[in-house]
Amino acid sequence: MAAALVIGTRGSPLALRQAEGVRDALLRRWPGTDVRLEIIRTRGDRFLDTPLSAVGGKGLFVKEIEECLLAGRADLAVHSLKDVPAETAPGLTFGAIPERDSPCDALVSRRGERLAELPAGGRVGTSSLRRAAQIRRLRPDLEVVPLRGNVETRLRKLDSGELDAVVLAEAGLNRLGLAARICERFEPGRLLPAVGQGALCVQIREGDPATAERIAPLDHAPTRTAVAAERAFLERIQGGCQVPIAGHAELAGGGLLLRGLVADLKGERLVADSVRGDPGRARELGVELAEALLRRGAAEILAALGGSGGP
Repeated sequence: MAAALVIGTRGSPLALRQAEGVRDALLRRWPGTDVRLEIIRTRGDRFLDTPLSAVGGKGLFVKEIEECLLAGRADLAVHSLKDVPAETAPGLTFGAIPERDSPCDALVSRRGERLAELPAGGRVGTSSLRRAAQIRRLRPDLEVVPLRGNVETRLRKLDSGELDAVVLAEAGLNRLGLAARICERFEPGRLLPAVGQGALCVQIREGDPATAERIAPLDHAPTRTAVAAERAFLERIQGGCQVPIAGHAELAGGGLLLRGLVADLKGERLVADSVRGDPGRARELGVELAEALLRRGAAEILAALGGSGGP
């Protein structure tokens, strides 16, 4: 085996923490290996004052890293799986999907309130149309404010008094050692998370057996199965970052439960459903759920928002 491995990653504190976790896992499995981090700035990192839905395009946080990987300047890349488009880039594959952290969203408020306790007209910050639509449905009297930047930046805006609360991924807060800031945790049955939320993927080039062998021990089969269902759902829906889409799968009782939803921007129209089935049919279940939502009105929501949902 070659001695060195180069990991491509974004430079945010959270991205670095995630890449360092993969590096440390590799070093535990392959002591003495030279594992280096290569920081790559993505398009999503360059437009921090613009909502993602306005920036447009897919793969805003991964494309430049994938290009570096394909060019051979990195051997593997560590991504938050929720940032990776449903259609995998040609020439690349997921060499490992480590065990998932929490998929849940979490509320951090300035005075310690839960969502139901925030005052009418309170300002809640989020970068996600998915979160915004569901929060508006739960509390239509709140003002949902677009919020970009890394986790620390968002928390500073909260602490400065610009906002009453922010909604963030619990996994990110956990990885940054900020779990004590959480005031309320939203279970998927109440606020459905993004497809792949809480999971990482280790991306490699196809036809690179040496790297594939070294990262294979990091793979967690139950997580891979769950996110396969979620990503198949997202791929069939064909919605981008301009559409509030959520999906979450979990293995329980020997089966797989997959929930999904599509909403309009205000959360006034929301189509949701779930399917259960054999985990061995994870991708088929994802497509089945997508088809059910499209039939029940998701296609019309997507069309109105500029998404697809077509065959």
